Parts: sequence; structure tokens; C-alpha cells
Amino acid sequence: MVSAIQIDAPAQTVWNHVVAFPQLDQPDNFIFKTGIAYPINASIKGTGVGAVRYCNFTTGRFVEPITVWDQPRLLRFAVVQQPQPMKELSFWDVDAPHLHDYFVSRQGQFKLTRLPNGKTLLEGTTWYCHTIKPAFYWQLWSNYIIHKIHNRVLVHIKRKSERQVSIDRMLVLEKIS
Repeated sequence: MVSAIQIDAPAQTVWNHVVAFPQLDQPDNFIFKTGIAYPINASIKGTGVGAVRYCNFTTGRFVEPITVWDQPRLLRFAVVQQPQPMKELSFWDVDAPHLHDYFVSRQGQFKLTRLPNGKTLLEGTTWYCHTIKPAFYWQLWSNYIIHKIHNRVLVHIKRKSERQVSIDRMLVLEKIS
């Protein structure tokens, strides 16, 4: 599943916000109010291949060892641990069987492409599988939810990157004047 966004910032600036990012704002999308897990921040320990990225969701964290570090073009990671995909909305503490190993994220990546206009195309990709039947029906829902998760992160990175470019421009103008 691939989602993309164009960012008015150079690839290196975007890269700095891809590798790790601070707390995201509370979501306003209805799908995340239903108990579906969503990302809240990400951190990384180390740099380069072998570093480990931690993407924290509302239900726990993804542990993502870096498998490709091609700065500022491609960050690819395996997923070796993942939290439950959702928290059941209930008055009781429900541990539903369909939340265990029915949706499995295998790997992900962020691909940055420099555009001729100085902007960057940022693509987020998730490779996953699930064993919920009927597969064709649940694939539609899974793709929809993953796209919403991607979009949440991509928009956050876009805002942070474009804000950084604005700050950098103001600092340059201050030095000139």
C-alpha cells in the first residue's frame, strides 16, 4: 500500500522529519475515534542500516530495524514487533481473537524523490498481510485504514518540513539585513 504527498521543501529537510518525528496532533478523522490504532510519534536509536526505529501507536509500538538507509532518498525497515491494530470499544476489557496475528505488517519505507521545482515527493509504503476472510473484502478496509495512517504521518512531515524551510528563510533574511 503506497500513499504520497508533495512537500515544498528539499529532500534533506524532509529526510530529517522522516527518520523520527515528535508528537502528532490529536486526529480529527472519524476512523481513529473508533478504536483503530494510529501513530503518535517516532524515535530512532542509531543511524544507518541496523539502527532501530520505534513508531509509537495508541495501542503500543512498532519496532522497526532499518534495512536500507540511503539518505536522503530511501528509508526502509522491517517490522519485528507490532501492537494490536485496534482497541475494541467496550465497557469490558475485551481481548478479541481477531486482534492477534490476523493483520501483520511486514515492512515499510519512506521514499523521497527530488522534484525539478525544488519540492520533494514523499511516498510512504507498507507491506502487510492478513488472514481475515473474505480477504477481498477486508483488503479494501485494510488499504483504506493504512492510507489514513500514512496520510496522518505524511501530512505531519509536510507541515514540519515546510515550517523548517520558512524558519531557515527567515534566518537567512535576518543575516542579510
